[in-house]
Amino acid sequence: MAGGGGGAEGEPEFQIAPMIDVLLVLLIFFMSITTTQVLKVDQSITLPLAPDALKKDTTRNETIVNIRWDPVKKKAQYVMDDRVYAEIEAVTKAIVAAKKLSSTKATSSANLEFRVVIRGDREASAISVSRVMNAAAEAGVSDIAFSAVNKD
Repeated sequence: MAGGGGGAEGEPEFQIAPMIDVLLVLLIFFMSITTTQVLKVDQSITLPLAPDALKKDTTRNETIVNIRWDPVKKKAQYVMDDRVYAEIEAVTKAIVAAKKLSSTKATSSANLEFRVVIRGDREASAISVSRVMNAAAEAGVSDIAFSAVNKD
């Protein structure tokens, strides 16, 4: 006599309310992930121009190192996760910590290789970019990508 959501012929009814709940939870999850990635990008950096730049592969675990260039002091500042580092040794330690944290996170990605993305200012010296590359190598990361724009 008491039915479990079925009709008279025993066919189940389609329940829309639980589906909407699941979609809202997924929407909130993806919005929070996107917000986290956007916060890692330093908007004050003017990226170099590369007309043949391609979109990056977003399936990997990565950390972003921003290189700010101070034209007055002619010195680079390294920014990672909203923390400013004046010395490259601190950046190496931060990359090691990010790699360790990344390896503990469960991921559904088939490609588990950790990557360092370097976002260097257009005016930054080649030495400052090279120092970040060396810091990544010392941290045990061999996969490095560079951010650029394909048009001004």
